[in-house]
Amino acid sequence: MSFSENVRSAFRRGETDAVVRMSEAEIERAQAAGDPAGEVEARYSLARVAIRGGDLPGGEARAREALEVALRSGDRSLEERPRHVLAGVARMSGDLTRARDLYRESIALNETLGQPQTVNSEYHNLAFCELGLGNLDAARKLFAENRERVFRNGWADFVPYVCVAGAALASAEGDHSRAALMIGVTDVAFAAIGQVPDPDDAADLAKMRAAATEALGATAFEKEYAEGQRLDPQRAFGYDHS
Repeated sequence: MSFSENVRSAFRRGETDAVVRMSEAEIERAQAAGDPAGEVEARYSLARVAIRGGDLPGGEARAREALEVALRSGDRSLEERPRHVLAGVARMSGDLTRARDLYRESIALNETLGQPQTVNSEYHNLAFCELGLGNLDAARKLFAENRERVFRNGWADFVPYVCVAGAALASAEGDHSRAALMIGVTDVAFAAIGQVPDPDDAADLAKMRAAATEALGATAFEKEYAEGQRLDPQRAFGYDHS
């Protein structure tokens, strides 16, 4: 596999130390070889590690370094991942209005680049911004459109994030039983593809889990959670498999 495939797989498996080692070595190699794509990918990976560790300023700094390399290269496709991270940092920092603008810019870039799955991913993040800003109708609409695209196109790697969205919407609506059930669906969906949530989604899940446990009590939460673990994601959203 390429460096990009290896480092992203390691990150999604939660192998943080390996990601750092691989990325630092790749920066040296890429700089020596005049390979901006490799350097951008490595700096992007270090940004994600920083964010996963709770270091948002560090994550932003690494992402800006990656974006600077991308801009110097003149290759617009290299801007995509750093811009995604900068939007994510704004979202996780609580600056949802700025994050919303950055995600819209990212969507426009990815539409230009002809990357429908990444467009879909950024709409997922945009929906979370709307949810955080209290625009439940807008978030509900974006989540539903996103879910339909994922299931229609068979984008298996994105199914767990659809489940995250379902839990988040239930939590925002005050339906903590549904949120607990969807957290169970989500955890199994991630395990099914051998991945862990991205940092911003992991933070959202932790908040939802805490809110549902407080609202329901630990015993009731675990009951709903266990039920969710037995549900197929499409069935959890009422899709008919017949």
